[in-house]
Amino acid sequence: MSAFIQQLPALIGVVIGALGSYLAVVRGDRVRFQREQAVRWEERKLAVYTEYARAVKRSVTLTYRLAAHFGNDPNPHSLSPEEAAPLLAEADVARDPAGEALILLGSTDVVERARAWVVVVVEMERFLREGTRDPAAWQALLERQRAGREGYYAAVRDDLALPPGHSARWPLPVNGTGPEPQR
Repeated sequence: MSAFIQQLPALIGVVIGALGSYLAVVRGDRVRFQREQAVRWEERKLAVYTEYARAVKRSVTLTYRLAAHFGNDPNPHSLSPEEAAPLLAEADVARDPAGEALILLGSTDVVERARAWVVVVVEMERFLREGTRDPAAWQALLERQRAGREGYYAAVRDDLALPPGHSARWPLPVNGTGPEPQR
């Protein structure tokens, strides 16, 4: 019996060591799982943010082309209202599910900035549906749209902890004669 008592401290040490190892492995697995889950959600959020931006930008591009038909925009690829109507409707339909995914996964600030951006895009569409011919008013809408887009991208970068990015405001040459309005 005395041999058992002499080995008891070593046995207790082995049990405590095994329990400690088990707890360390379980905690490590939990931390790794949480980290992997966070990465998956961040990747999903980036995909949702990107898809929403793509859907809104499609609408914006179509409005540039339609605005050129009315003489409001210098876009060389103008669309008549008849040509633009189905394309704008399709873009609007694509924007809805992208917006719902954004509401589901986006941060409050990103969703609010997205709303501000799309409200201006809807105003641009309304401006063109009415057949307005006012290049100065169109330019004011374009400036608001650009500011809305910049705000959206800044909120996305903040939410995903990305470094600051480019404003995407650069003049494009028009046949070598000077800068075209920024897109």
